[in-house]
Amino acid sequence: MTAPAEAALRRRFTLANLSLTALLAIVSVITVTPFVLMFVVALTPEGAPTLPAALPDRLTFDNIERVFSAAGFTRWTINSLVYSVVSVVLILLTASMAGYAFAKKRFPGRDTLMWSFLATLMVPFQAMLIPYFVLVSEMDGIDTFWGMIVPTLANSQAVFLMRQFIRDLPAELFDAAKVDGASEWRIYWRIVLPLTRPILATLGVFVFLWHWNDFLWPLVVAQSDDMRTLTVGLATLRTETVPLAQIMASAAISVLPCLVVFGVLQRYLVNSIATTGLRG
Repeated sequence: MTAPAEAALRRRFTLANLSLTALLAIVSVITVTPFVLMFVVALTPEGAPTLPAALPDRLTFDNIERVFSAAGFTRWTINSLVYSVVSVVLILLTASMAGYAFAKKRFPGRDTLMWSFLATLMVPFQAMLIPYFVLVSEMDGIDTFWGMIVPTLANSQAVFLMRQFIRDLPAELFDAAKVDGASEWRIYWRIVLPLTRPILATLGVFVFLWHWNDFLWPLVVAQSDDMRTLTVGLATLRTETVPLAQIMASAAISVLPCLVVFGVLQRYLVNSIATTGLRG
């Protein structure tokens, strides 16, 4: 390749990279702007002009203090944490066990059972809402944590992802463990769980976000004010005479746990996505 042609190719690549960078910057600004405006409105003093009329001349944490002192908000936050954290732990535990069984164990009907279980992804949750509610109601699970958590544990997507990840683990590790006399529980605890930390962290982020932002199922099951989750509780504020700044403050507070979870586990999330394409 001649020098002028090589220089032209470099300029073309440089222009393409700059264009892609500019496009990503524009998309990032559009994505982040609503969150920035939400925090600005949340920190606007009471009675001061706010968006879109004007930017506040000063910011204050008074609205956040009022939100925490309001009756019910702290309880809603605790309920959401219990609902999300317990669901993450149980789903990761059951999905990893099922994924290990479907990936490394041989039993009659294994593939049929797996694909039948996976077919439930095509059934929308709204179609199963009434049967779930009737079943939980018959078992006295209305207005209880277990009534909210248990019906969400059969996560076929999590089981499928765990199966795909565990299936690529070297079979020699499991054969060597069996030769050494390790039990199935010991193999699962000492081999499967440590080697699947990247996918467990990735699923943990997704499952936490799904449950933290879940609205429909907690709305149906948690019928008393003491059992409401944060999403349901914030929705009730729209029917009351609550200032917009306090509603935005409540929404801003509800976003923070998601940012913390993603910030803590983003290294595993990125590594899992990056290595997915390397698995044959």
